[in-house]
Amino acid sequence: MAKKAWIARNEKRKKAVEKYAEKRKALKEAGDYEGLQKLPRNASPTRVRNRCSITGRSRGFVGKYGISRIKFREMALNGELPGVKKASW
Repeated sequence: MAKKAWIARNEKRKKAVEKYAEKRKALKEAGDYEGLQKLPRNASPTRVRNRCSITGRSRGFVGKYGISRIKFREMALNGELPGVKKASW
């Protein structure tokens, strides 16, 4: 499990991105790069990290399901993910 502070920091960044999305878009279209620099750093969408919704793990993130590879495997083997089964050939 990731540290609570890391998860909270990432959630804070998500809120900042959501808050400044319209303003960023307008500044980019206008070509006002000085105005963009004055916005908070966390308003940039590239600063948001994909994290597992269950454990908060940042690496091995499976985007389609929103969970880490470890939880994905556990849930798939337990039959908790519909339409997912172990491959065999």
